[in-house]
Amino acid sequence: MTLTLTHTLPTPTFFNPQTTDQVWRVPYQDRANQARDWAKLHQLHPVAKDVTRICLMAIDVQNTFCLPDFELFVGGRSGRGAIEDNIRLCEFIYRNLGVLTEIAPTMDTHTSMQIFHPVFWVNDAGEHPVPAATMITYDEVKQGVWKVNPAIAYSVAGGNYLALQKHALHYVKTLTDAGKYPLTVWPYHAMLGGIGHALVSAVEEAMFFHAMARNSQTRFEIKGGNPLTENYSVLRPEVLGGADGRPIAQKNTRFIQKLLNFDAVIIAGQAKSHCVAWTIDDLLTEIQAQDPALAQKVYLLEDCTSPVVVPGVIDFTDQANAAFQRFADAGMHLVKSTDDLSSWPGLNL
Repeated sequence: MTLTLTHTLPTPTFFNPQTTDQVWRVPYQDRANQARDWAKLHQLHPVAKDVTRICLMAIDVQNTFCLPDFELFVGGRSGRGAIEDNIRLCEFIYRNLGVLTEIAPTMDTHTSMQIFHPVFWVNDAGEHPVPAATMITYDEVKQGVWKVNPAIAYSVAGGNYLALQKHALHYVKTLTDAGKYPLTVWPYHAMLGGIGHALVSAVEEAMFFHAMARNSQTRFEIKGGNPLTENYSVLRPEVLGGADGRPIAQKNTRFIQKLLNFDAVIIAGQAKSHCVAWTIDDLLTEIQAQDPALAQKVYLLEDCTSPVVVPGVIDFTDQANAAFQRFADAGMHLVKSTDDLSSWPGLNL
């Protein structure tokens, strides 16, 4: 039997959009009690009874990307991109609490000595590259303009500096051959154990409230801990093999299949031009290999994601928009968080 959604839920009074750009402690027990009462008031059933199973994948909605004072704030062209995206994302979760089966936040997770962090590289003067302003190309590594910092070989490669340098050359060549962005040196960000790694407090609160109200475990997906490769997409690292042909990483096959088992997958998060676009692209690749029609079960929340824009340095808006249009051309749906889900094409509630 198909149920028609006739209304959406109100937003709980504790949600304050003005605090979405701040860090604070979620009062878990209070929210758990309120969620229990909310479920009774609005007759919300446990997700095990959902007829249409919907997953919301929220990509890297972490302080490091979403708060202005943190390392890689995604401001978009407006300068407030991620903040406004997260207000809409929280409101979307609360309004659609009764139909979201599962929320799967991805967590960019890094340590200091990784291939995209400054300490990994040095020039002849012993200087590290300037983060966010340096892209390291194959020709530069081949010519020795940038080389692996010998001091990190002990921690990263058991002291085998030559193998590490060989991997670095192989890595940037692989990116070039695959037509990917050059290796970007980013500021230290999403550091494991640090406050930047945490979910935005308001988003964490909304996800916790959903978990308690619907008896649905929040499914965290960790990515980015491999020091030898970038990992924009949660579904696979940028480079899977080393210079010797042996694997250094693998696709997240388990999560890929889990997503495809849902009746609908809704995608939001940061940044539209990088981790969001890469993840969707990898998902589309898997879909096209299995059944291109599966693309129609994917919905992209266009108003809950923003591209990387560094004023006066780089602007990825056009590339991000072009990627989303390509996804739409392949059968995915571009939607707004403010639209009633019952109006979304192909979604039966």
